[in-house]
Amino acid sequence: GKWHNGANYPYPPNGQGFDEFVGFCSGHWNNYFNTRLERNGTEFSSRGYITDVLTDAAIGFIEKNKERPFFCYVPYNAPHSPFQVPDKYFDKYKGRGLDDKLACVYAMCENLDDNIGRILKRLDEMELSDNTIVLFTTDNGPNTNRYNGGMKGRKGSENEGGVRVPLFVRWPGHIKAGQTIEEISSHIDLLPTLVELCGVEMPRTLPLDGISLAGLLAGEETKQPDRMIFTFKFPREDGVTVPGSVRTQRWRAVKAKKGWELYDMKVDPGQKEDISEK
Repeated sequence: GKWHNGANYPYPPNGQGFDEFVGFCSGHWNNYFNTRLERNGTEFSSRGYITDVLTDAAIGFIEKNKERPFFCYVPYNAPHSPFQVPDKYFDKYKGRGLDDKLACVYAMCENLDDNIGRILKRLDEMELSDNTIVLFTTDNGPNTNRYNGGMKGRKGSENEGGVRVPLFVRWPGHIKAGQTIEEISSHIDLLPTLVELCGVEMPRTLPLDGISLAGLLAGEETKQPDRMIFTFKFPREDGVTVPGSVRTQRWRAVKAKKGWELYDMKVDPGQKEDISEK
């Protein structure tokens, strides 16, 4: 799928430890139908809608490696501009009176639902579900003005609506279904969590900022020590004018244009009242 971490070796996926890569090395792609993609450094002409194509590649990879441990990372680029989606999805939401852009965004989301469902169904069919940890998350808040759970901000914002995303974890027989964990976490926690859940040795690496969530997921722990999770936007050299925010279990402090703001996220999850002066 989408790899926005560099296009020139050693930065592409194949230079970062991935054996198989199908997708594009960019933050943006101009065409979602019958487009040019890359497989392990070689371009090819894909057929069909890009989300369907990436899903087909992921399922093919899983089928090829079903007899041994595998790691399959599927970063979709939708929902994102350009606003292109198969008509059967678009027509459904356009028929509800939405403008073209919003209708396309929700249509893209339903197409994603269907494709993620295809992966989960194939895991079931191959009897791999009980031995496969599935995580679903996104990278940032919505990139248009649309439903965002009453949170303040959207993509690009340092507020809750710009940085808070879902994290669903499925592992039948090991992680209880339907539970909600209130402890804050971040992408930096995924590596130590997966290493512990899989029972493998932590690779030699630089010191990790993340912590394992395995105990919380297994119900063995009820809470973690309070922590601070930082967000910075486009850091600048002076280190003074960097927009950013920091989140603890209860508070979000935001460095806005007019100065610092503070919100009690327990009683004010929509960030309606700045209580920094208090």
